[in-house]
Formats: sequence, C-alpha cells, structure tokens
Amino acid sequence: MADNDNFFERVYEVVRQVPHGRVTSYGAIAKYLGASRSARMVGWAMNACGGRDDIPAHRVVNRVGLLSGKHHFEGTNLMQQLLENEGVKVKENKVVKFDKLFWDPVKELGF
Repeated sequence: MADNDNFFERVYEVVRQVPHGRVTSYGAIAKYLGASRSARMVGWAMNACGGRDDIPAHRVVNRVGLLSGKHHFEGTNLMQQLLENEGVKVKENKVVKFDKLFWDPVKELGF
C-alpha cells in the first residue's frame, strides 16, 4: 500500500500544476511519471483524493477529452461546472477544443 500512496502523491503533485483553464489526461500523467501503462492507476488516485481543495481533479480527463471521472464528483455536473467556471467549454461530456486546451506534463514540466 505504501507504494500506491507514494504514486498517488506523485500524481497529485503533477495535477496541482495543471493551469487554470487547461486539462490533462490520466495517460499523460502516467507517462510523465514513467509509468505509461498506469493511466488507470492515475484514475484511482484521482478518485482517492476525495475532492481535496488542493488537487484540481476536475482538470484530468480521458485521452480524448471525455469527463470520464465525472461520477466521482458530488452532484450531477460538478466536474463540468468547475471546468466551465475556468472557461473550458464542455459539450456532451467532452472538452471542446481538447487539443488546444491539453496540457502535457512531459512538455511543460520536462523529465
């Protein structure tokens, strides 16, 4: 369990750096952390953060921009509302202009 805790904390450190109004993906975070096949584990970390105010989990979506983690947020559309409050448009549970808003930690933070 300690290994998962450490991995989760590393995920949270990356997520804290995603800028306001931008989004990233589970897979991009996993790749940045050197665990490219662990996108699902990044998702588990997002679920485990339990809505902590210091972790903007709403900025993490799947590889095509779908709000695949939205059911882990309180209320029906909280994830979408949080993104829209930051100027991110969402249509049919998908980030509009995902490629333009995508924040890649590998490029932005380097290795």
